[in-house]
Amino acid sequence: MQKVKLPIKIDPVRCAAKRLDYVGVVEADKLIRLGESTVGVLTDIEASLSFGIDAQGLTIMQGNAHTLVKLECQRCNETFDYRCEIEFVYTPLLKNTVVDELPEAYESIELDENGEFDLYEVLEDEFILALPIVPMHPLDVCPQAGRSMTWGKIEPADERPNPFAVLNGLKNK
Repeated sequence: MQKVKLPIKIDPVRCAAKRLDYVGVVEADKLIRLGESTVGVLTDIEASLSFGIDAQGLTIMQGNAHTLVKLECQRCNETFDYRCEIEFVYTPLLKNTVVDELPEAYESIELDENGEFDLYEVLEDEFILALPIVPMHPLDVCPQAGRSMTWGKIEPADERPNPFAVLNGLKNK
């Protein structure tokens, strides 16, 4: 199957009315913030999107995407490959949309003056949020996993008199 580039700007209302599905790629060099959040993005982003209208009459975009990024292990400082996968469901904020009444499973998305949103920006945000907070190799492959990691000893604190001991004496009177 041929890899087709996904469009940058998408009109979700028009796509939902036509029940469009997109399957394609986003070139890795287009997602600059993801590249800055990692050591590097190794593969293009492969994404699948479906537009439709749910039972409540809300326009929705649901899909998934994946890519391979290079991260730095915070335990041993060596790089490793990490497969980053995301799944999402969005609904656009239209003039008649009440945010408090949206289902919890849906994320809201703001549209520009033309009724479109930037798909690359949305995918990039989702990938950044899906990155591990503290990236580390799995324990079985990390060179530092079995080693004891200590960085010095803490000297015992001097025994100082309790500053509140005077108050204890007043309490007994």
